[in-house]
Amino acid sequence: MSSPARPRVSVIVPGKDAENYIADTLTSLTRQMPDPHDLEVIVVNDGSKDATGDIAESYASRLPNLKVLTNAKPSGLANARNQGLAESTGRYVVYLDSDDWLAPRRLEVLADAMEAFRVDFVRSDHTTVDGRKRNIARAPQARRGVVLNPRDSILPATDSTMVDYPYAWAGMFDRAIEQDGLLTFPKGLHTAEDRPWIWQLFLKSRSYAVVDAPTLCYRRSVSGSLTSTYDRRQLDIIPALRTTLDLILADKEAERFLPKLTRTTFALVAHHMSRSRKMTPDVRRDLKAGARDLFAAIPPNVLAHEVRYLKRERERLLHGLLPHLSKDVSFEPAEEATR
Repeated sequence: MSSPARPRVSVIVPGKDAENYIADTLTSLTRQMPDPHDLEVIVVNDGSKDATGDIAESYASRLPNLKVLTNAKPSGLANARNQGLAESTGRYVVYLDSDDWLAPRRLEVLADAMEAFRVDFVRSDHTTVDGRKRNIARAPQARRGVVLNPRDSILPATDSTMVDYPYAWAGMFDRAIEQDGLLTFPKGLHTAEDRPWIWQLFLKSRSYAVVDAPTLCYRRSVSGSLTSTYDRRQLDIIPALRTTLDLILADKEAERFLPKLTRTTFALVAHHMSRSRKMTPDVRRDLKAGARDLFAAIPPNVLAHEVRYLKRERERLLHGLLPHLSKDVSFEPAEEATR
């Protein structure tokens, strides 16, 4: 007997207590491919206490290559994605959150683009959904439908670029880059896991394209989501950024990319500090201590150069977290030196 054909696309769907949304997610997956056998769906039921797993199992007849993995205890988004990836077999890989959904044929269009351009990955725009409001969020790269070098899309430091668009679900990936560790996420992170991941992807992959495709709908303001919580899991922003910093410091063009990451670090730490009044005192204290250690690890000449461009409100939020910087240090970013 011949073995079944390899699925064209694997979709990894981690979910915890997603019973109110996961039916929308899975229904949208039934409308992606002309042949449903071309699609493999891996649902990781990550310690749910509701009917998430039962709802997922009920789609077995409509999604013939469906697998539902169940964790007795939550492992976190990064670990759940890695777990699903390890169980998947498709030629191309897609990540999808359990409270989002896809417009019909999105995955077919993305897979066709992967084959047409022969790139490591493709990225696309998406739609944010907040109640009845819909807004298009554009991928920062304006060049569409052409093969690009990912490293060339990291800069400039002064603008929003593709590393500021870190959403794992906003594209499709060739499984071949799994062997380079570009499809996995830092273990144990509950939030900000996409920050070191997106930087590694753009530093180490060979080619990509931004393409137009039927949209992904990203549901905002979901009760219980990490973006609306203020507990200790939010502290994962610190190790996530430290991992990213270590990644760039080890790169042959570290001097070129450090200003960009430094500005990103200012922005993300300031954002968390703006929310810190809603944190418990111990979490707020540990956030400040972690931020001080993180800023101290950035080369002083880079930090001193980028501090000059801090806006007043961001400077206020970071007050007391930045190390004392000598006025004598100098730094000319590589991107500016070559102008």
